[in-house]
Order: sequence, then structure tokens, then C-alpha cells
Amino acid sequence: MAGRFAPRAPRTACPALPHQAAPAARSTGSAPADPPAGPPLTREWTPPGPLDLRLVLSPLRRGPADPTFRMTADGRFWRATRTPEGPGTLRVVARGDRIGAEAWGPGAEWLLAGLPALLGADDDPDAFTPHHRLLAAARHRRPGLRLLRTGLVMESLIPSILEQKVTTDEAYRAWRLLVRRYGTPAPGPTAELGLHVMPDARTWAMIPSWEWHKAGVDTKRSSTIMRAVRVARRLEEASTMPLAEATARLELIPGIGPWTSAETLQRSNGAPDAVTVGDYHLPGIVGHALADNRHADDEEMLTLLTPYKGQRHRATRLILLSGRIPERRGPRMTPGNIAAL
Repeated sequence: MAGRFAPRAPRTACPALPHQAAPAARSTGSAPADPPAGPPLTREWTPPGPLDLRLVLSPLRRGPADPTFRMTADGRFWRATRTPEGPGTLRVVARGDRIGAEAWGPGAEWLLAGLPALLGADDDPDAFTPHHRLLAAARHRRPGLRLLRTGLVMESLIPSILEQKVTTDEAYRAWRLLVRRYGTPAPGPTAELGLHVMPDARTWAMIPSWEWHKAGVDTKRSSTIMRAVRVARRLEEASTMPLAEATARLELIPGIGPWTSAETLQRSNGAPDAVTVGDYHLPGIVGHALADNRHADDEEMLTLLTPYKGQRHRATRLILLSGRIPERRGPRMTPGNIAAL
């Protein structure tokens, strides 16, 4: 579920997005020398209302050591990604009621053009009407929550596939190892942060089976990723489709079901109604919050969310941010380690 909890503070130490008009720069699979920083492109943008960068951008973070995303102690947010124009690094910071952004690399212009959409300019929080006291209170306490839209499908689809049927720690480890091994250092002054841009589709397809195994990724998930990257360009087209059509496009790939498509489209399309069905914890959390039923299943969850049709993803995010989470009473899922086999 995108944005499962309120993000922790870092430790001390819009117009439509451009479509995929140019092929991404290809990764080599080896780590070249750090690219020179060079002068960044810059942009300032004034959001149409309250904006909490942590709440908006936290769904992009895949674990505390995600090599593609950093939140630093000075309040800056770093994102390394592969745009249709090539690799790019984006740094975002709040400056009073304005947002300042800097970008490096071939994808810099694309990233700055998409900054408003990334930060929820296309989202409409006023379309949500709370019908429960808890949701009304959560909305009141989180006025800066907006649903982001990256316009990039594969960067959210691949880590979502890695998260299928495993613990988050296992999925985060696999993402971290594979991006660092087969991605490329992010453009700009990112050496100290260790930021990397994820591999392109061709490089994902060339990862040998034993490397997936060493990263703890079983054959089912690696095969799903292989099938997806072979049609990456067609899947990227889903970023401009209505939710139903985008969901159908993604789920044409064997191994991509409702859970994975929802987790992807919440981020790539900013879809406010992409409710995560098939999640291990979410039905019980929603049931506990709205009906005091911690044992609710998907069907009961969807029934409880019926008044929020069209805004069900936003409703679940507000529930998760409310802090009303049932205490865990059963044993935690035991992490696997197929790399040792």
C-alpha cells in the first residue's frame, strides 16, 4: 500500500507529463565513474494549497536504504530516476509557500516539467468527502496530503513485483541489491548519497538467473519482471490512461494482478481510487478503523469503502496516517532466504 504510514523525520547526519517520446539511456550493468555534477537546471513552483513534501513523496521510498530516493536532514528530497529522456536526478525543498527544485542529467528538463504533477497538482483533495469521524480528523490533521503522479510505470511496477508475497525487508533488499549492481550512478552531486538510477528495460532483461537468486528473488517474481520489461514501452503507455484501462493493460502480463497494478498506478498515475486489494494487512486495518473489525477481508473492506468510490485510495491513506492500527497478535511472517539455497 503506497504511503503505508506517516514517514519518519530523517535522522540528523499541473500540466500533463511528457509522454515517452525518446528511448531511455541504456545501463551498462557495471558501475562507471561518478558523472560530473555540472550546473543544475532549476525551477520554482507555488502549489495551489498546503503541501507536505514528506507525505507526498514518501510512497516513492522503498525502504530506508533505497538507492533511488533520499530524505536528508536539511529537509531536501532527492530522487534518481530513468525518464523517457534518460537518467535524471531531482532535488526538491520547501521554501516557505514555494517549492524549489534542481535537476541534473539528460532527464533534467523532463523532471522539472513534471514537477507540479509529481507533487499533486493534478490531484483534487476537495473531491473527498469524509463520512466517518476518523477520516474527517485525519484529513484535518494532514492538510498537506496530495497524491503524487510520476508518469513512469516501470519504476513503480518492478519494485511492486518484488514485494509480492514476501516481507518488506526481503523486497527492499532485493531492490537495493539489483539497482546498485545493474543501475548507474545518478547524475549530479550524489556520490555521498550513493544514489543510483534503476536499470533500463534491456538491462533488466539481461540479468542472469543466479543474480536474481543471490538477491533473494524467486523464479515466479523474476519471470514476471522479465515478461514486463519485454513490453515496457507498451506498459509505460498506461501512465496516460484512465484507471480501468491502465489496470487492464498491466494485468495482461501473467503474474501482475490487482495488488500489483494498484500499487503501481497509485504512484505512476496518481489514481485516487486504486484501492489495494489482496494486501495481507490492509483489510484488517480498514475494518478495525471503520467498523472495529480487525478480521475483515477484502470483500468487507470494499463494502466499508463504498461511500468513497472514486477516492478509495485516498481513504485508505488517511486511515493509515490516522494511527488507528490494530495491534498485531499473531506471529510475524518469517523472512525467507533463497540466496542461501
